[in-house]
Amino acid sequence: MSLPRTQATFDPPVMEARRWLDGVDFGERPLINVSQAAPVDPPPEALRAEMARLVNEMPEVHLYGPVLGLPALRAEVAATWSRDYQGSVGPHQVAITAGCNQAYCAALSALCGEGDEVILPVPWYFNHRMWHDMSGIRTVPLRCGPGMVPQAEAAEVLITPRTRAIVLVSPNNPTGAEYPAQVIRAFFELARAHGIALILDETYRDFDGRSEPAHDLFSDPRWDETLIQLYSFSKAYRLTGHRVGAITASPARLAQAERFLDTVAICPPQLGQHAALWGMQTLGQWLAGERAEVLARRAAMAEGAAALEGWQLLGCGAYFAYLRHPFDLPSPELARRLVTEAGILALPGTMFAPEDDAEAPRQLRIAFANLDVPGIAAFHARLAAWRP
Repeated sequence: MSLPRTQATFDPPVMEARRWLDGVDFGERPLINVSQAAPVDPPPEALRAEMARLVNEMPEVHLYGPVLGLPALRAEVAATWSRDYQGSVGPHQVAITAGCNQAYCAALSALCGEGDEVILPVPWYFNHRMWHDMSGIRTVPLRCGPGMVPQAEAAEVLITPRTRAIVLVSPNNPTGAEYPAQVIRAFFELARAHGIALILDETYRDFDGRSEPAHDLFSDPRWDETLIQLYSFSKAYRLTGHRVGAITASPARLAQAERFLDTVAICPPQLGQHAALWGMQTLGQWLAGERAEVLARRAAMAEGAAALEGWQLLGCGAYFAYLRHPFDLPSPELARRLVTEAGILALPGTMFAPEDDAEAPRQLRIAFANLDVPGIAAFHARLAAWRP
């Protein structure tokens, strides 16, 4: 008797970590929660006012919409990507989804069958691995190189006749690493040469520390034969609860994804789509300020981590820092003890790697973007003071 698909994978890591808080009294030392990369503040006041207007004055936000999303939002994404990446993207190459996790699931459903393989850099975003498990897809781990950046040469030896895609996340979750444009291009050429897809998750593109485009893939006139790009509006406009993401890909692949999207959600949430559209058209200056603040927090995180005796900063960018700890105990035990003994909730590296990974027990992911600069200083002070 076969097991249900959901039993093929592990429990959601963030939910598991939250259970560590049960019954803990933090007293006068408040919890520093660096476990989840999600804005804790609501959308900016102007966007909330626009959303209230939409709820009261636009009846269609309460109704079903097109499966592939609001046409005006698809067009806005296409125009923005064409401008920002100095390339060419059309509205027919964009679909809107109920969050970026759904975008990933739809893309894989359009690419893979039972027993197919997907190459996933380690450390990985755990929900990607979970979807593979529940879909009968074999995850092929790709070890990252220096700076937590994967290399196309290492990926090439992992490709088999069952390989359907290589996945990159940049800026990366969980490590924060920003992959150089030439690395992304090398993976694109590798995928093209082998007739497989390159899935590039750019959820955190708005907080990339570079001023130049992160890559030049959209300037290739045949980009959509190989590239599937994913995006989330959740971080940029604080719309996490409204679930709005995007897929940029070929019309043929979007037609396949549409079958999945129609079955799972029928359409993306209408209110969130209209809010995302208004944000893209109106909040450019506000978003630039958000980016500057996140980059300031990144600098504070890197500076403070460098001063921690015995700790090593492996990667830092966007919302995340990835640390190697100096203690002779596995990271799951360390993470649980930090809750009660230091008032810190962080995720162990074992949640982002295969069970047999030798490095993960020495690693922690820190989602620092929800802390202000004084909060980051307090976080470092607690780590510096803690001893097993």
